[in-house]
Amino acid sequence: MATFGTLSDRLTETFRNLRKKGQLTPADVDGTVREIRRALLDADVALPVVKEFTAAVRERALGDEVNRALNPAQQVVQIVNDELIGILGGQQRRLQFAKNPPTVIMLAGLQGSGKTTFAGKLAKMLEKDGHTPLLVACDLQRPNAVNQLQVVAERAGAAIYAPEPGNGVGDPVTVARDGVAYATRQQHDIVIIDTAGRLGVDAELMKQAADIRKATQPDEVLFVIDAMIGQDAVNTAKAFQDGVDFTGVVLSKLDGDARGGAALSVASVTGRPIIFASTGEGLDDVEPFHPDRMASRILDLGDILTLIEQAQQAFDEAEAMKVAEKLATETFTLEDFLEQMQQMKKMGSMKKMLGMLPGMGNMKQQLEDFDEREIDRTEAIIRSMTLAERRNPKILNGSRRLRIARGSGMTVTDVNQLVQRFDQAAKMMKTVARGGVPNIPGMGPVGGKPGASSKRGKQQKAKGSRSGNPAKRAAENAGIAASAPATGSGFGLGGAKAPSEADLAELQKMLGRG
Repeated sequence: MATFGTLSDRLTETFRNLRKKGQLTPADVDGTVREIRRALLDADVALPVVKEFTAAVRERALGDEVNRALNPAQQVVQIVNDELIGILGGQQRRLQFAKNPPTVIMLAGLQGSGKTTFAGKLAKMLEKDGHTPLLVACDLQRPNAVNQLQVVAERAGAAIYAPEPGNGVGDPVTVARDGVAYATRQQHDIVIIDTAGRLGVDAELMKQAADIRKATQPDEVLFVIDAMIGQDAVNTAKAFQDGVDFTGVVLSKLDGDARGGAALSVASVTGRPIIFASTGEGLDDVEPFHPDRMASRILDLGDILTLIEQAQQAFDEAEAMKVAEKLATETFTLEDFLEQMQQMKKMGSMKKMLGMLPGMGNMKQQLEDFDEREIDRTEAIIRSMTLAERRNPKILNGSRRLRIARGSGMTVTDVNQLVQRFDQAAKMMKTVARGGVPNIPGMGPVGGKPGASSKRGKQQKAKGSRSGNPAKRAAENAGIAASAPATGSGFGLGGAKAPSEADLAELQKMLGRG
């Protein structure tokens, strides 16, 4: 996530230097802890949290678990990962629903923190899970706040209760109480109350929020905080905890480019869990907060689980089975390719998905240069083909390709490259469907570095046994293979290897013009 980009860069650089050392001395540990402290402070993490965090890391890093480890640097990274999960809240915490509906969820926070937008995001998310949420407009102070919530509700496809026009007119406590009663009558099982905010914390704001809480007895009070407001995040969180109290935190604007480390402090300082993370302007740009997954993202270890969950939501299981069968029988066509691309688009931004892969922190520029419009251009070319052409690209002669290029607003070269990339992609997918490892031209098997397979082959030939006895030669070669260095993630924690720059370039070519 962009908000923690600087922190991630600093930490990964620190660990990269640490991995160069075979053994760790107390001086190495102190130097590493010092760099971690600087990184956290520069990222606006609260000083008490930094002190507690670095003290815990230092104590464990000087302990027996590191001294006895085969790879001490790897063990230190694991310790930092564990402690980072701790300050982010430890275990994931889900919404608590009332035994007798409706469940009342009250949103609180400063003006501009993203409460109204999050209300719509939460309503849409809950609707997908089979709930019937009702938005209640209790921000009657901010100009056009009620209108904004009405627009958000319409976009989210959610019901709204807004009896007052706002703009200073109406009593928010009465609206909140009546909204819950209305939801009960209309059989809405969830009520989301959007309350007023202020530019800063004041007595009037706290009194109104406390009165709404007292009148509605909410099951959850979610404190929405802008992840980019810096050190003031901690002070604001404390003020709301003292004045209103809240049961959980929502981090908004995590797609911003600010340091954002103060947001890491909220769970630790208040003792309240982070429940949701808002990652963009779209109503689908929100996700449940997983401390362990966020820690992995910050340490550039990837977030494969979230990526899998998004894929499961976007891809139709029956369609996936059909595609698998077509790949196995070698009947995968451009028409199927188009359907797969459309399902991928449902997952959201390709950059965000690629950013969840391990080691992608080292390839920020390549990610930024990744042009997502290539998918649209590819789609335009395929849609300009006839059904027969999509199902059998071999019939695409020169005149047909010229017609397709004109129809899609592209060039004949673009059409030629798409057909070539489709052939390569189809071959790769067939290999995967049969349980093999795809071999990208010029790269070798996926996951390796460009040219790595050919280099490995030469090395193995050079280092292999030359014994004339077949049994002895096999035994010696097995010994050489067993002593080869194991591969893993960027910091030796295991898992998938980071995609190389060539991997990204090849993926871009397969999805578009190249």
